[in-house]
Amino acid sequence: MKNLSFLLLVYFILIIFHSCKEDTAEPFILNSASSYKGDVAIDWINLQRNLVQSTGGFSPPVAARSYAYAALALYESVVAGIPQNLSYAGLISEYTGQNIPSLEKGKNYNWELSANACMAYMLRNQFKTSSAANLALIDQLEQTYINSNSTDTATVTRSIAYGRAVAEAVYNYSKTDGKDEAYSSNFPDYVVPDVPGKWEPTSAMNPKPLQPYWGQVRPFVGSDTASALIQTFPPNAYSTEPKSIFYLQANEVYIVGLNLTDEQKKIAKFWSDDPGITATPPGHSMSIAGQVLQLEKSDLAIAAEVFSKVGLAVHDAFISCWKSKYVYNLLRPITYINKNIDASWTTLLTTPSFPEHTSGHSVQTSASMTVLEHYFGSNYGFTDHTHESRTDIDGSPRTFNSFSEITNEAAISRLYGGIHFRQAIESGKDQGRIIGRNIVNIPLKK
Repeated sequence: MKNLSFLLLVYFILIIFHSCKEDTAEPFILNSASSYKGDVAIDWINLQRNLVQSTGGFSPPVAARSYAYAALALYESVVAGIPQNLSYAGLISEYTGQNIPSLEKGKNYNWELSANACMAYMLRNQFKTSSAANLALIDQLEQTYINSNSTDTATVTRSIAYGRAVAEAVYNYSKTDGKDEAYSSNFPDYVVPDVPGKWEPTSAMNPKPLQPYWGQVRPFVGSDTASALIQTFPPNAYSTEPKSIFYLQANEVYIVGLNLTDEQKKIAKFWSDDPGITATPPGHSMSIAGQVLQLEKSDLAIAAEVFSKVGLAVHDAFISCWKSKYVYNLLRPITYINKNIDASWTTLLTTPSFPEHTSGHSVQTSASMTVLEHYFGSNYGFTDHTHESRTDIDGSPRTFNSFSEITNEAAISRLYGGIHFRQAIESGKDQGRIIGRNIVNIPLKK
């Protein structure tokens, strides 16, 4: 009898404890984001890459921003379904999670539909100037996922409404950086210092440099990081003396350009990722992330987290890199070589219309691959299929033994293309690695 009384006492205590806990705890999650496949995230990022490629004005910095905010919204639309994870609210610059609704206590949510609605909202707003055909692709993908779900009507309605509300909140946050329509103003007025060694236009078609004020855009982590990195990685002192370091590094670009192997040409073109033809360099990084997630059969929780951190990394990489470019305003190799070594020399690739130091390819690839290395390991073997459907270049898949190998090849490709001095390449990799680690260190786990 005493044992029965004791058991009844314990039972009533547990009931009281549970009732009190329900009043203060987070809403009970009936299912988790990890119970859904990551396909919805991968499909939307791939569509975004297509939109970047085919929508005017999405230069690499603008594209990186687009990927970042869409991926942030994607993560925020499902994080309530990842019990062990935190929102980015309070963890990145000026983001409070304001106006993101609370979950309805005890109600079911379909996190695939939440992510689907969120990404459809984000892309419609980010690509307002895209073609009617492109906007129809957004509608089509959104409807595909709605049609493929057998969830009850109430859950469908609730999940879609939640995803759209999250997207609206994140999109409104994105607009506070002042660059919501940056695709319409890639070449604002800017006066480059008219002194020896400074940037000069490399094409009559683009006399102005691209996005000269991008270094002032709000980063996600550490507004002081960009300035500190610039002081850490300055370019060599400009000189035209044949024995100077500056002359010697220019001569390296010249000699390499004259003696390119077929493999080096292939590498240069594979990684060029020119805007208007491809999804841009940050789109290549998002492509690699998506391919790895697909290979790993990652669930929605993992896919959303990985995409968010790769997106944040490429955006902060371009801010830091562009700040460096316009602090130093260094001239490009083709300008130096034509003036001081060989007036008839040309590059394999067209030199972009902005200053030299540091290399954007190096910074953003290093940052994004640092993130992927954190999630998948330092010795992850991978074959990149990003350009296998292209016919304008040899886009045959390229195989790597690690993410650092990807970084090194993407970076050195700019030397082969005649685009960058080696110092901009090597400093850019170091710069990007620091940015990637900053993003990795955002504490998303409870």
